[in-house]
Amino acid sequence: MPLPQSVRRLAPDRLRYSVRLRALAVGSGLVPPRTMHSPAESALLAELARDRRTAVEIGVYEGSSAVVLVNALPSHATLHLIDPFGASPTLLPGWAAVEGATRRVVGRAQSRRGASPRVVWHVERSAATAARWREPVDLVFVDGDHTEAGCRSDWEMWSRFVAPGGVVLFHDAAGPRAIPGPRAVVDGLFRGRDASAGWRIRDEVETAVAVERTG
Repeated sequence: MPLPQSVRRLAPDRLRYSVRLRALAVGSGLVPPRTMHSPAESALLAELARDRRTAVEIGVYEGSSAVVLVNALPSHATLHLIDPFGASPTLLPGWAAVEGATRRVVGRAQSRRGASPRVVWHVERSAATAARWREPVDLVFVDGDHTEAGCRSDWEMWSRFVAPGGVVLFHDAAGPRAIPGPRAVVDGLFRGRDASAGWRIRDEVETAVAVERTG
């Protein structure tokens, strides 16, 4: 049972921003994983995950969106989770995720569901996973490197594996709270007269933009 937020707020900053102590608390279930997505964005992710067979999440962090996917994907699906873990320039100081804690978060979600999708972990950068990849996918969630170069690289490496009808979901890519890197990639690829052929914007919810392969 997670500690009430009113109790967690009493912890001094030196404890609240200790990566090691937070990992212990998150891994044990005393503290929930940081939710990096709004309820509406999580609902969109869950909707897109239904009836998919192979899903890839790039950027797992503490596992909050991976839990959404575990709960939404069919039990016969496979979920690939990609993250090198550790410090990141995208994150605030003291916000680094720890692999072991995130694995326990996802494992608890699988146990609660019972017949859950198979989860495969790739503790590395997405480029390393993509270099070995051979199978088609029908859902890719791009939420890792938020620089323009990093986001574009994830698109270029993974979009070629997306089957017709499959979807790529970009986070932090639209609206007033968008991050410049993902926004530039989405705007450049999918808006205006030079939009990529064979793809269309399917959904936009707050900062999340889902694009579907049409051919």
